[in-house]
Amino acid sequence: MKPISNLPENKMGTRPVFPLLLSMAFPAMLSMFIQSMYNVVDSMFVARIGEDALTAVSLAFPIQNLLLAVAVGTGVGVNSYISRKLGEGNQPEADSAVSHGLLLALLSSAAFVILGLLFIRPFFSLYTDSETVLALGVGYTQIVTCACFGMQLHIVIEKVLQATGNMVYPMVMQAVGAIVNIILDPILIFGLFGAPALGVNGAAIATVIGQLASMGLSFWFLLSREHAVALRLRGFRFHARTVRDVYAVGFPSIVMNSLGSVLVMGLNGILVGFSNMAVSLFGVYFKLQSFVFMPVSGLIQGAMPIMGYNYGAGNRKRLQDALSASLLVAALIMAAGAAVFLLFPAGLLLWFDASKEMLAAGVPALRIICLSYLPAAVSFIISTLFQAIGRGFYSLLISLLRQLLLTLLFAFLLAPALGLTGVWISFPLAEAIAAGASLFLLARIRREVPLLRREKA
Repeated sequence: MKPISNLPENKMGTRPVFPLLLSMAFPAMLSMFIQSMYNVVDSMFVARIGEDALTAVSLAFPIQNLLLAVAVGTGVGVNSYISRKLGEGNQPEADSAVSHGLLLALLSSAAFVILGLLFIRPFFSLYTDSETVLALGVGYTQIVTCACFGMQLHIVIEKVLQATGNMVYPMVMQAVGAIVNIILDPILIFGLFGAPALGVNGAAIATVIGQLASMGLSFWFLLSREHAVALRLRGFRFHARTVRDVYAVGFPSIVMNSLGSVLVMGLNGILVGFSNMAVSLFGVYFKLQSFVFMPVSGLIQGAMPIMGYNYGAGNRKRLQDALSASLLVAALIMAAGAAVFLLFPAGLLLWFDASKEMLAAGVPALRIICLSYLPAAVSFIISTLFQAIGRGFYSLLISLLRQLLLTLLFAFLLAPALGLTGVWISFPLAEAIAAGASLFLLARIRREVPLLRREKA
């Protein structure tokens, strides 16, 4: 097959790794930061409605996270597949992944419509007997679930473009959607400029409109610009093998990202035994921690195609350099985030009109949980390497440890003796053990994959 050395994505095989990583990661990091700002602003406006509204949106988080997990997981699988095929010089297979990814996004959206109509109310009934919280939560969640096709499609296209080394268009897509959402939130929630005051449902509608704006822009970028891959519908034939290869990486990623939903549901089940305030506090924390974790997610988006391309091209040194540079940048971001949480926890909580009770519980909570950030950086980047080389199971194993098995286990064991403090301590304990496990697996896979072995001096 003819090599593709003249295509723009070849910068992933030629440019110095550290500047390349920063140039590819920064647009994604900026877009994810804007996305984090939208998440926080959304909850800040909802908090002004009342604590019941904040509790309802906090309980809705696991469902929203599941929607995002499926979209991102499918996109990650497509991203990894495309970057590896481009590195191998296999253009037809890389192009085929684009149409397959969009088809999978549509099928996922249809499945979530069924979920939204049948299972949302029983889900909320597990966590609250308040009719107000139930009504607010069901209305909000059904809107974002049944209209999730905008998010599913634009995220897959975002990952397609990132696989070719294009990080600017995805940044613009994310930023436009977030900005539209932020602008519409107060208008639709409180009824500004003659709009009806829709309360919590207004926040959901603003979210959906923002996602549709991102979707429309993503299709325009995909179809109106030349890229290293193309959407080719003429002569499209569904290939089960392509779907299998996409989900060999994508399904573990879906499970990994869905674990956040399972974790939140499990912890909410523990926290509701203390108070509704504890549930709201945990929801607030998850919004705040996105300011730290979302930029690292942007870094991962920049690092994965570099790793995948150079793995496919058989370039050991660039693969190793990409891993080292990613670990360094992730550690710096996490250290900065931990410093902010340690020094200014009360100020962060007051963004959400925190009561004295929430401040008393929240200040020590934020200071304890942020101790988990540095070990989490190790797990994130090593898991990204595993995904980039097509070893999604290893990433899944790490995420099972850090987001489900260990955190919930420690919270369950420590909460009866230490109260809420026991729940918060579970985070740094789980992350430290998961980081050790990720290093162990990296050492093991280095014996299996020659490209990951250190070059002898």
